[in-house]
Amino acid sequence: MEDHFAELNEPRRPWLDPAAVKARFLELSAAVHPDRFHTASENERAEANRRYARLNAAQTCLTDTKARLRHLLELERGARPEVVKNVPGETMDLFLRVGQLSRDVDAFIEEKESAQSPLLKARLFARGLEWTDQIQTLQAELNGQLAPLDVELKGLNAAWESAPEPGSPDRADALPLNRLEEIGRVVSHLTRWIAQLQERLVRLSF
Repeated sequence: MEDHFAELNEPRRPWLDPAAVKARFLELSAAVHPDRFHTASENERAEANRRYARLNAAQTCLTDTKARLRHLLELERGARPEVVKNVPGETMDLFLRVGQLSRDVDAFIEEKESAQSPLLKARLFARGLEWTDQIQTLQAELNGQLAPLDVELKGLNAAWESAPEPGSPDRADALPLNRLEEIGRVVSHLTRWIAQLQERLVRLSF
């Protein structure tokens, strides 16, 4: 099983500093960057490209909270976490609000795209700014929900630091894997909703 933590010489942890992960990637990838192998043999170029791609994939995974938690759970349990589509109870209100706002904005965008009158377009422009403000406000609230989860993940690092080594039969019992999975599900929903709202912000800007 591919281990992105090992690829970047990072310890298995629920929380990692994205800037530190990026710095480690730049350090390790410098020696195998494709630009350094223009005059190398075909095999050497291919191997350097493979190594660079693995490092890049590891950086992409470990700097994304949702992907990192999913990968960590897979490493610890030996299987991918089950995909649960049910919205966690504590985020149900946000789910409903994101859905309603998205539908309202979609209807407004459709109206704006069909407008022909310059006067109507001017009025719709002002309404578009109001929708933009509402989206940005809700995005800020969603990001606010992510912040305490990030703090909790930092706190969970201690369990990994004191746990038996990987492969030990006692390791799983020493790690709060169920809580990690719960956090991962909430993060997954929140980040998806933020992205959905961002898509509509982009469409409003046209």
